[in-house]
Amino acid sequence: MTWTKVCEKSEIPEGSIKKVWARVGSGIPIAVAHHRSGFVAIPPVCPHLEEPLDESGLLLGCKLTCTKHLWSWDLETFELQDEAELPLKTYDLKIDGNDIMVYVAEQLEYTFDEDDDIDENTFFDEDEDDDVW
Repeated sequence: MTWTKVCEKSEIPEGSIKKVWARVGSGIPIAVAHHRSGFVAIPPVCPHLEEPLDESGLLLGCKLTCTKHLWSWDLETFELQDEAELPLKTYDLKIDGNDIMVYVAEQLEYTFDEDDDIDENTFFDEDEDDDVW
């Protein structure tokens, strides 16, 4: 594979995350985050429960937080923060003028264990048998 342009720097204001597509094969989704020190390219979902980071990701300074379950990472050091238990995978990224270029040899994906899936609709419901009126 080779370097491919995914967007221009001006398309992603500092402090934001945008889902883009690498035109490789049928297209590979990538999230590009513009943090305080630059840009980073990652898979577009949280490694916890596949939450779309372009929708639920909050970027303050260099800290990316998935607001769904409060997993966080430092985008300069890639250290796990707060509740995070798994690291982020990253694509190599370079800036060529105003273009953001990403090197994609293959689509980076996380493995999700279906047993870890939380049914949030029933998670907070109490067992009806425990109710005392």
